[in-house]
Amino acid sequence: MQQPSASSSGQSSAQPAAQPAAPAYDERLTAPGSWWVIVFLFGLSGGLIMLPLGTVPMLGGLIVAAALAASMVSSYGSARIRVVAGSLVAGDARIPVAALGTPEVLDAEEARAWRTHRADLRAFMVMRSYVPRAVRVEVTDPSDPTPYVYLSSRDPEALAAALEAARGDAA
Repeated sequence: MQQPSASSSGQSSAQPAAQPAAPAYDERLTAPGSWWVIVFLFGLSGGLIMLPLGTVPMLGGLIVAAALAASMVSSYGSARIRVVAGSLVAGDARIPVAALGTPEVLDAEEARAWRTHRADLRAFMVMRSYVPRAVRVEVTDPSDPTPYVYLSSRDPEALAAALEAARGDAA
């Protein structure tokens, strides 16, 4: 570790490193526990398919099938939603809160409607069917063709409050 050097005035010339802003909201949309039971059963099926070939192929089939299923469930459940540094980070998208309107908390029935018959194909959605509630936020940037952002959330009130607070800080 380097020590800061002193300038001729006797003060340190090195500035302290700026700390990254802590997320105002951070949620990972992990897959439900029942999906991991399916991963186990998928691995068991792989082992049973390879059983006629012997014990070693059976163990290989069990391990390979379980690993493939686990990687699929894990990657699907790795969606993350954060409100940090004046931006909404959802999946791969980073949207400045200044380009967003007022967040609307959706109950289970409204969320289902916005996922199905009321959905707009141009909308950006981080949607997980196993999370019944959501937040919908209109995109107010006139140069962006995306009409709204739909975000599945287990705590939509906290997400909406974090977006409102970030909008207030940005204004």
